[in-house]
Amino acid sequence: MHYHSLGQIPHKRHTQFRKPDGSLYAEELFSTEGFSDVYSLLYHLNPPTMIRQFGEPFSVAPKMITDNQLKPRCLKGFQIAPEDDYLKSRKPVLVNHDCKIILAAPRKSMTDYFFKNADSDEMIFIHEGSGVLKTMYGNIKFGYGDYLIVPRGTTYQLHFDTEQNRLLILESYAPIRTPKRYRNHHGQLLEHSPYCERDIRKPEHLETHNEQGNFLFYIKKQDIMYPYTYLNHPFDVIGWDGYCYPFAFSIHDFEPITGRIHMPPPIHQTFETSALVVCSFVPRLYDYHPLSIPAPYHHSNIDSDEVLYYVDGEFMSRAHVEKGMITQHPAGIPHGPQPGTVEKSIGAKETPELAVMIDTFRPLFMTEHTAAIEMPDYYLSWLPK
Repeated sequence: MHYHSLGQIPHKRHTQFRKPDGSLYAEELFSTEGFSDVYSLLYHLNPPTMIRQFGEPFSVAPKMITDNQLKPRCLKGFQIAPEDDYLKSRKPVLVNHDCKIILAAPRKSMTDYFFKNADSDEMIFIHEGSGVLKTMYGNIKFGYGDYLIVPRGTTYQLHFDTEQNRLLILESYAPIRTPKRYRNHHGQLLEHSPYCERDIRKPEHLETHNEQGNFLFYIKKQDIMYPYTYLNHPFDVIGWDGYCYPFAFSIHDFEPITGRIHMPPPIHQTFETSALVVCSFVPRLYDYHPLSIPAPYHHSNIDSDEVLYYVDGEFMSRAHVEKGMITQHPAGIPHGPQPGTVEKSIGAKETPELAVMIDTFRPLFMTEHTAAIEMPDYYLSWLPK
């Protein structure tokens, strides 16, 4: 991420910055990995520490299912039932010690509470719906195909335009960043990167709320949800600057990398952490070697679980795909196109497919929500008809 600033800030950091009445604004350092990584400085109307009440903590840990089968899985994601409340709508379906892959279908906006994930960076992919992400850094409009990247510890609300919303959410215990190989040593995205800084939408329309009352927070830490009541509205920032802030990036702005023969999945990489990668499969021209085979070749998943979330369009490697479908191909066994799809792909010029892939470097495990939406016979997909 690169430097950004909104609102009013003093000329020098950690110096006196006073309100019109002569009192000081409250400076807050919002930093990651202690003081050794990216950070921002925020200037509040009121100290962000005034707690009025603690509620009773409750567990939101996913209920794991032990399944000793090393097999491909397919989940029908749109079978996750909608719920009015955003937090209740979040259903973890694949989890490990590094991350949680969550499906959500919230109907209502977050108008009577604020949420802070104190453990994880969040990637919220908007499959259906539109609205505004509200934070103390400002507002970001979102719509179909947007990735919202929310750094851990960021207090936010999601305000939706309608009740028809479908979200794919990734919680990552390691920071979510742009791919290292697409950055120079200054952090700037390189010329051959599939997207650049112009495509990243930063917060705007900073709303400064000077309000006192009973502001309910839900703070998630180690799978425990802590209800807090604060005296001051959390979005009381008059200005800020730095490198740590939420942003949006549209999958439709990802520029595909193509070649004469089939290119490997890393060309689709969009984000990374130390424990996983996120890739975007977007409409693109196929390979143009005269003997090329557009369908992907069979490959062995030795080091990672491969999760593919189908967003839209048709896919050359599968005979049947539904919106919101999730496939998981676990580390240790090979996978590839279904019978007949390789020959069928020959001669095709382009693909309209749209999908999000999450490859984790440690195995993913099922939850109670996974079992309810799994297609039990998916592992038979590669047998001849």
